[in-house]
Amino acid sequence: MIEWIKDKLILYGWSAVAADYAAAIAAIVVVVLLSMLAYLIAKLLLLRVLREFIARSRVKWDDKILRRGVLERLCLIVPAIVLHVMAPVFGAGEVWVRRIAFCIIVLGVVLALDRLLSAVDDIYRGFEVSKSRPIKGYLQIVKILAYIVGGVVIISALTDRSPLLLLSGIGAATAVLLLIFQNSILGFVASIQLTENDMVQIGDWIEMPKYNADGDVVDITLHTVKVQNWDKTITTIPTHALVSDSFKNWRGMREIGGRRIKRSIYIDMKSIKFCDGEMLARFRKIQYIKEYLERKTEEIEAYNKQHVVDDTSLVNGRHLTNIGTFRAYAEAYLKNHPKIHKGLIHMVRQLAPGEFGLPVEIYAFTATTAWVEYEGIQADIFDHLLAVVPEFDLRIYQSPSGHDLTGIKTN
Repeated sequence: MIEWIKDKLILYGWSAVAADYAAAIAAIVVVVLLSMLAYLIAKLLLLRVLREFIARSRVKWDDKILRRGVLERLCLIVPAIVLHVMAPVFGAGEVWVRRIAFCIIVLGVVLALDRLLSAVDDIYRGFEVSKSRPIKGYLQIVKILAYIVGGVVIISALTDRSPLLLLSGIGAATAVLLLIFQNSILGFVASIQLTENDMVQIGDWIEMPKYNADGDVVDITLHTVKVQNWDKTITTIPTHALVSDSFKNWRGMREIGGRRIKRSIYIDMKSIKFCDGEMLARFRKIQYIKEYLERKTEEIEAYNKQHVVDDTSLVNGRHLTNIGTFRAYAEAYLKNHPKIHKGLIHMVRQLAPGEFGLPVEIYAFTATTAWVEYEGIQADIFDHLLAVVPEFDLRIYQSPSGHDLTGIKTN
């Protein structure tokens, strides 16, 4: 082409030197215009047709490939192919033009492969198994390898050296590469361990105080695990840290369908006493413990009669107490509560007395794991029990407040 343009220019009276420069510039301009035209045809015409075809197809995976821009990256290859084919036009520069065009093709393929692997991850996330077996970390390893291979091929093309020669040089620098990709290697091994041991999944609620993480796992990658905390902030945890350090996973709670209530009511020990006849008559009007009182009274009377207990003093023999009766009421209340999980343990127990009174602990599981509902159920239970405590002639322990102190008279 250059020679043809040069001959035409000489016929029109141009000098040989001027015609040579002008022909070279004209040829370059023509090749560049053809490359741009090929790119525009590929992007505006062929890509548009493919988009219409994908939009009408019934399958959904091709939509994710289109959304990730895989086809746009492949369009970069078209002008490079035109440039490679038209390389003889550049005469002495043909070799370098072919090398550059080849490098652009390799770069376009690597970039397209990068987007394709991201699309594969998007497609895989559409399956339920993706939560327990994420593959993003593995795909990132493939991406790294693709960029390394692509870089080696590009350098070998520009230097006109065999890729095997460069790879042998890389083998000699393995120690340096291990140092550079230390985090990637640790992350890759950790990803395998997390997956195989089923330690964490996307959507799990985890707590890791060391990294101030307390929320749902939203992403698991080669290097980091993203956790969206309950205050909507994002905490990133190194993937290998989930293997080397301790963390709490609340998945078991969600899978079993119950969330634990473990909270105590502190009873003033000065209000604990034996039940007398008047108290028992009052307690028998409470439906939840009526049967309990009848059964327990018969049992105690039989015991005292069998052991010939002197009933002139309450210290002798066995007697009901208001704290024990309250505990029985609380157990019956939990048993009959519609929002308490009946398939899991529930109990009311006493803990060791302390300076804040006698702790009576409520230990049960709600029938839901939703946070807001759980808090509402827990609050309702303690609202009721705190209001019921005085009915058993008991008092809640509470440190003296300013209001209490105002009633104290000073001399």
